[in-house]
Amino acid sequence: MAPRYARVMAMAFAAFLAASIAMAADEMVQIKGSDTLINMVQRLAEVYMEKRPSTAIAVTGGGSGTGIAALINRKCDIANASRTIKPKEVMDANSKGVDPKRIVVAIDALSIVTNTSNPVKKLTIAQIGKIYKGEITNWKEVGGNDARIALYGRQSNSGTYDFMKEVVMEGEYSPSLKSMNGNAQIVEAIKQDATGIGYVGVGYARDAAGSVNVVKVAKDHSAGYFGPFNVADVKSGRYPITRPLNQYVNGAPSGAAKRFLMFELSDEGQSIVEKEGFFPVPDEYRKYNESTLGSSLGFPADNPESRDPNEGAG
Repeated sequence: MAPRYARVMAMAFAAFLAASIAMAADEMVQIKGSDTLINMVQRLAEVYMEKRPSTAIAVTGGGSGTGIAALINRKCDIANASRTIKPKEVMDANSKGVDPKRIVVAIDALSIVTNTSNPVKKLTIAQIGKIYKGEITNWKEVGGNDARIALYGRQSNSGTYDFMKEVVMEGEYSPSLKSMNGNAQIVEAIKQDATGIGYVGVGYARDAAGSVNVVKVAKDHSAGYFGPFNVADVKSGRYPITRPLNQYVNGAPSGAAKRFLMFELSDEGQSIVEKEGFFPVPDEYRKYNESTLGSSLGFPADNPESRDPNEGAG
């Protein structure tokens, strides 16, 4: 898997190309939102368009909040979100006649990264929270060097920013947080800052492993410390910072958008999810997805000519 920061220009070109192809395409799907999902969904779209050249799929970022806002304002067909939709966003959507429906497309093990020179190799959830709230400010407080901690995180329109704040920190960020545009930018900053700490999606952490430390994390001091790369540790909850990666649509999906969603959730699509460094959808979310999609995931969506049998029904 190529390093993600090296793919930014390729993705920009792909988005431009998809927009150009749309002029001749029979069907167009616009996807917008989470930076954590963008590389994975871009790759899924590339493979799908190879199978079905008559469909153009444009995938752009901007953050989960940006994607959800675009869905609410009918500016996209699918919103990528690394967090769940907020009640206020649902109210805004409903006031505009939009009915947001959620599909879980992958599982992320949010990864804590530090510089390779940092001797701190493990942290508890509470320690990570205190670090980001500014209650722990020096690495020596967690067994490291006598050096002030430099905080790197995402901007406030990011779903990962919200997830960290609400689930890990349970409080407000320190004013000293350096807000970065995306996961790749955090990785690059950590490589250059011996005192830095950051958080990134597991796919980005896999790419950067060796050039940054990927910290092992425990629920508390009495629990074991686990890394984010082992599927058994993620599935069992032993690695404690996991989350579903979501896509939102307006109402029950149909047409080209539904066919692409079904492809993402097919065996082939989930294999791509794993190749991009994330984890496949577990059974409990599979059933949830079937209820949202109104179709069994046995539906042969990986066949590019397959269509929703209810499409076109009155």
